[in-house]
Amino acid sequence: MKLLTFRHATRISYGAILGDTGGGGKAAGIVDLGARFASYPTLRDGLEGRALPDFARAIEGAKPDMPLAEVAPMPPIPNPEKIICVGVNYANRNEEYKDGSERPKYPSLFMRSPRSFAAHGEALWRPAESEQLDYEGEIAIVIGKAGRRIPRAEAHEHIAAFTCLNEGTIRDWLRHGKFNVTQGKNFDRTGAIGPWLVTPDEVGPLDRMRVTTRVNGEVRQDDTVENMIFPFDYLLNYISTFTTLVPGDIIATGTPTGAGARFDPPRWLKPGDTVEVTVPGIGTLRNPIVDEPR
Repeated sequence: MKLLTFRHATRISYGAILGDTGGGGKAAGIVDLGARFASYPTLRDGLEGRALPDFARAIEGAKPDMPLAEVAPMPPIPNPEKIICVGVNYANRNEEYKDGSERPKYPSLFMRSPRSFAAHGEALWRPAESEQLDYEGEIAIVIGKAGRRIPRAEAHEHIAAFTCLNEGTIRDWLRHGKFNVTQGKNFDRTGAIGPWLVTPDEVGPLDRMRVTTRVNGEVRQDDTVENMIFPFDYLLNYISTFTTLVPGDIIATGTPTGAGARFDPPRWLKPGDTVEVTVPGIGTLRNPIVDEPR
């Protein structure tokens, strides 16, 4: 299934997408699950209620309630308890730093706030404090089943869906703290999530997923999860060792080489640019860049 949270006129709901989502989704429609499942007010509530099988049955033979093109997508999980991000998780990305360091033994992790992410189609903000807005295309995992100390062999049971993510960063603010990157990762609306969630059965082989980032149509990043240092099952096992993962939690799994900071000179995002993050089997997350309104 493809699931999304959306705004239609003045109403916010969630639903399942039927039909072809290529070409901007003009041929696709939405089955309004929020209207059918009053006991699950949000998509996160549905994940907590283990309602995905119920959602699948509800869309069998159903007709769309509205065209996809008529709604405004919102972040698929607008109210996650946690957004956990993994740094430097592609082998060639570690080499990109050119500091002679060995591959890390453990993942580098940091947290982001929901307010730092926009939805598909919304403008990302370049803040007044810095011109160093950068992109980081990633594959994100959405948790569907709670767990603590999840065995790697059982990790797949806890994944509800995948989505695209642009882990946008203010590069100079990353260096304000000696031991953290929190400041540079949490400026309002500098990243994006979406356009929707896709359940694992529709994504294709999980060990061959590819993420590609384009800026104004130019390919900047392109890699597969085969080059990840810490694969999906390891991340769920490691992270759940110190914190309970709950439905709706989002794990951003790392970005490949090719971010704007790694060019000489760096290629920062500027107003008028458009960033696209594509994961085959999921779709394309697309966002224009503007200066933050003052």
